[in-house]
Amino acid sequence: MNIWGDLLVFVAGLWAGTINTIVGSGSLVTFPVLVALGYPPVNAIISNAMGLVAGGFSGAWGYRREAASSWRTLLRLLPVSFVGGLLGAILLLHLPESVFGFVAPVLVVVAILLVIFQPRLAAWAKRRQALTNVTPEEADHQKLPLILYVLVFIIGVYGGYFTAAQGVLLMAVLGIFFHGTLQQANAVKVILSLVVNLIAAVSYLLLAFDRINWLVVLLIAVGSLLGGFLGAGIGRRMSPNVLRVVIVVLGIVALINLLGKLVA
Repeated sequence: MNIWGDLLVFVAGLWAGTINTIVGSGSLVTFPVLVALGYPPVNAIISNAMGLVAGGFSGAWGYRREAASSWRTLLRLLPVSFVGGLLGAILLLHLPESVFGFVAPVLVVVAILLVIFQPRLAAWAKRRQALTNVTPEEADHQKLPLILYVLVFIIGVYGGYFTAAQGVLLMAVLGIFFHGTLQQANAVKVILSLVVNLIAAVSYLLLAFDRINWLVVLLIAVGSLLGGFLGAGIGRRMSPNVLRVVIVVLGIVALINLLGKLVA
């Protein structure tokens, strides 16, 4: 990869880290860039997921106070996300790459639709949580329904397999079944997503070391780490709608690339 390609990957990582802080779906920035640069889709997912772990840590640090008020909820949901993420990573590594070639375009479409409809989902979740009228402490002591565990597990499998838009999915599910504040739900989302990405990254290290592009991992890691910190400042001054349009456009680019490879 030349210097311009390196720079493009770094900027994509920076942009993804910023976007993840605001609206999520940063993988729909980095993944299309890697595919456009010629990386095989599965290798791109592996390197991308590993690089974005750094941005997940900075995002989790930013929500540490809200996470502290939701520690009981996190302790109950973390094992479910862990197992789901592990299963998703194993599926990615052991299913034939041709399967990913067929599945990936569908997942990209799902991710794009989630990004498009995210404002409505977020507004609905905010209205619903306002109606519950419980304190953060009371929310953390609530009994979580079985369906929440099942859905968090399924999202974990999805995240371990593809990564893109798992945060949007988690926010939609938490908005329905977790009666805490929006800030608490966001903190839970950030940490559960981090756990899925982290267990997937460890799985790649152990089972697919030869498929990891370490330069890509480094560039995305540094970029997303900085983006995670910058998102609260620079990113929040930008219109989320503008960022959402960028994500959708890049997602469409990824879809076209993937369909082109499938046809070829």
